[in-house]
Amino acid sequence: MAPPSKKASNLAVRIASALVLIPVVLVAAYFGHPWFDALVILFAAVMAWEWARIAGRRRNPDDPSPGARLQVSDWASAGLLSVGIVLAALLIDRFPDIFPLGIPGWELILIGAVIAVLVTGPKHRLRALWFGLGILYVAVPSMAILWVRDDPVTGQGIELLAWILALVIVTDTGAYAAGRSIGGPRLAPAISPNKTWAGLFGGMVSAAIVGFIAGLWLDLSSPWKLMILSGGLAVIEQIGDLLESAFKRRFGVKDSSHIIPGHGGVLDRVDGLLAVSVAVAALDYFGEGSVLSWL
Repeated sequence: MAPPSKKASNLAVRIASALVLIPVVLVAAYFGHPWFDALVILFAAVMAWEWARIAGRRRNPDDPSPGARLQVSDWASAGLLSVGIVLAALLIDRFPDIFPLGIPGWELILIGAVIAVLVTGPKHRLRALWFGLGILYVAVPSMAILWVRDDPVTGQGIELLAWILALVIVTDTGAYAAGRSIGGPRLAPAISPNKTWAGLFGGMVSAAIVGFIAGLWLDLSSPWKLMILSGGLAVIEQIGDLLESAFKRRFGVKDSSHIIPGHGGVLDRVDGLLAVSVAVAALDYFGEGSVLSWL
């Protein structure tokens, strides 16, 4: 009997990891505060570490190509600082009874990003800007998804979060399936050679279907509106994926880490979710109420 192929073995590891992680996320999301808060804050700390690990890689002087970076660099102190700032901002914002500082989380994130640049500047020079940007990239979406789960206006935070998670999952799945089966012109070959326009449209159609089903499930007066919004958010999800791919390509990295067996790092798995969470939180804020309350 022939031994199992490396691809089949890797797929088995990916499935096993997903079977462990998905129930944990769903249970924490269902119970909400403080369990979901703790899980998101933990993931945010890991993402801050992954970002600093990538951004701290120095250019290889023997290789002039843009993606050439040395494997070992001096990112550890900047990484610890980034993790500490992200943890402090989110903990103070989400647990004011334990950490009664009285400063809004958004201000803490901005202050923390500036502090990271100033502290790492003397050693890392212009690269210090990447550490500040990483704090914003990680902490703002993390706070946004916690905001979405709270949803004090309609009390439908769990429904809103379930829709977002389903949208992100089916967008990635639909994009992958359409891209592999249809192929065609590349969407952004300089950033992600495997993404195609067919994949983008496949993701949009898949997300739109999920949006319509969610609209029926939530008994919305016009599920078509949620279907259209879901298709648009699929574009945001793919943009989030491309942004993270561009960041990794800039520093010559394939995976943000190897913390999730078969999947790479946390940043690799939630890049689209980060973008969609910010978009939905912005719609909630500027629409003066939950998305579900005005659709």
